[in-house]
Formats: sequence, structure tokens, C-alpha cells
Amino acid sequence: MSDASKTHKNKREAELEKDWKQVKDWLREHPDYLRGDGALLSELHLWNRAANVVEFGPAALTRMSADKSREKAARKELEQIAQANFAAQAQTHAAVIDLLESRNHSDLARRVDDTAQLRFGLAGGVIALERPGGVPAGWRGLDEGMVDLALGSEGLAKMGQTAFAEALFGPDAGVRSVAMIRMAIWAPARQGVLAFGSPDPEGFTRDMGVELVAFLARVVERTAERWPVL
Repeated sequence: MSDASKTHKNKREAELEKDWKQVKDWLREHPDYLRGDGALLSELHLWNRAANVVEFGPAALTRMSADKSREKAARKELEQIAQANFAAQAQTHAAVIDLLESRNHSDLARRVDDTAQLRFGLAGGVIALERPGGVPAGWRGLDEGMVDLALGSEGLAKMGQTAFAEALFGPDAGVRSVAMIRMAIWAPARQGVLAFGSPDPEGFTRDMGVELVAFLARVVERTAERWPVL
């Protein structure tokens, strides 16, 4: 570049710097002109967030990054829930094999309790049956009508805290929430429940699905019907 060209360039840059200083001074005195020109703000990748704030692109990108972080955390939580559900299903299938190997009613009750504690980390599991009629050893006896009282006359399941926890598990079990599934065993049908108890008040909640517990209840029903109640 020739000396004349360099001189011209330097002179032009000095003029632009002087002009830009004047523009900045003018914008400071008349900020509404910039805030009110949406098209110009868009071209400059600027936009208004509030009445008196012009927000720059990098700040918006920071918020987008934060949104993505929240999405990532939510996605990770969903993945963890899915993994927990898969693990619960695997444990349930293993529990079914254990229950089917029961030798009698009392062995079935023991295996239900072992399944609750060893496979699912709960306080315990019980099979409860309404009277009148015999109640197998190891099962809980309930007064007539208690199943309807606990679940509702048309109810099939209940998840969460319940006043019937002590009747099902005893006063010293430390059960704070329960999963209960109605059962009908033998013919004519005897009313009963399969119940699992958790020491955590949030261990079972109303919004939880009952499919796995209901599946276990059907297995217990069919297994118990192998032997009559004397």
C-alpha cells in the first residue's frame, strides 16, 4: 500500500471514530430512538427485554444454554426413572418365580414378605384375608367388610398413606405408606388384599402406577388356589 493510501486510510478511520463518538453521544441523549426501532435492533441482533433494557445476543444465548441445561437435567431424570422401572420389572419377574415355588400357604406368605424386604427394600409384605372362614398360617385375618372399607366398594387398589397400615402390618412395623391390591381367592370367592408397606411416607403415593403390584397379586391368587383353606 502506498504512503498516500495509508494516509487516506488513517484519515478516514479518524473521521469514522469521530463520527462514531458523535453517534454514541447522540444515542445517549436519545435512547428511545434505538429502543423503538425494532427492525434495526433485529438487524443488529439486539432486542428489548424490558421497557428500558436492550438485551444483547450473548445474554440470550446464556439463557438458551441454561434452558438446555434444565432440559438435560429433566431428560436425565426421565432416564433414571426408566432405569428404576426396568429394575423393578426385573425384580418383579424374579419374585414371580420365587412365589410359584411356594410349598404351602404359610410358605407363600413368607416368600411375599421376603420379596418385599429383600428385592424391593420395603418394610414388609403381607397377604390378608377376610373372615368368616379359616385364615392360613402366616396370613393376616381381617374382619368382614374391611377390604371394601380400605379400598372402596368398587376399588381395586390403593397407593399411599392409610389408616389400615397397622391392621395389616402390626403396630411395630414402622410402615408409613402402603400399596394394596384387592384379591379374590377360591370359589366362592374370599376377599383379601396383597399389601406392601414402606417406611417412607412417600414410598407409595397416589399418582404411582399399580401394574406391577397388581401383577404380583394375580400370581399370589393363582398360587394360593393350589391348596384349600381348611
